[in-house]
Amino acid sequence: MEYSKLVSVTGLPGLFELLSSKADGGVVKSLEDKSTKFVSSRIHSFSHLESIEVFTTKDNVNLVEVFNAMKESKTKLPADNDAAAVKKYFEKVYPDMDFSRVYASDMKKMVKWFGVLTANNIEIKLSEIPADAAENNLTENKPKSVETKAAAVKNAPAKKINTPRKMA
Repeated sequence: MEYSKLVSVTGLPGLFELLSSKADGGVVKSLEDKSTKFVSSRIHSFSHLESIEVFTTKDNVNLVEVFNAMKESKTKLPADNDAAAVKKYFEKVYPDMDFSRVYASDMKKMVKWFGVLTANNIEIKLSEIPADAAENNLTENKPKSVETKAAAVKNAPAKKINTPRKMA
């Protein structure tokens, strides 16, 4: 299982692996109970973990940086239901976090998600750019960020669907 395939779904607790996507939703597999189900995009929104950023006192950082700091820390993970303990934990582990803009509920999610990721032995790293895209980066002398990759996908031409024509 790859970190790049993991999503958070609004209204549903935990993390999910996105198995396949369709125009009206996606098929996801829970990392906690391993159940598979279809989730409608009309009701729920999907957020790829790779695209989530955390507010800091400097520039925003990707969630991977916070998870890596948690991984390298010798501090024990607090219970994810104790807001005060979670805040103290992040003050030690990632002191650059902007605690006025990162809510306690978000910090609790990070602790819970980190626990799920480590329990499933998932390597926490951003996906690498394919070799052909890397060559384009060398010619442009500008690395592609997650935002530019997302914009490229968003701006890609839509596939044309052949619909049956009405016969007169």
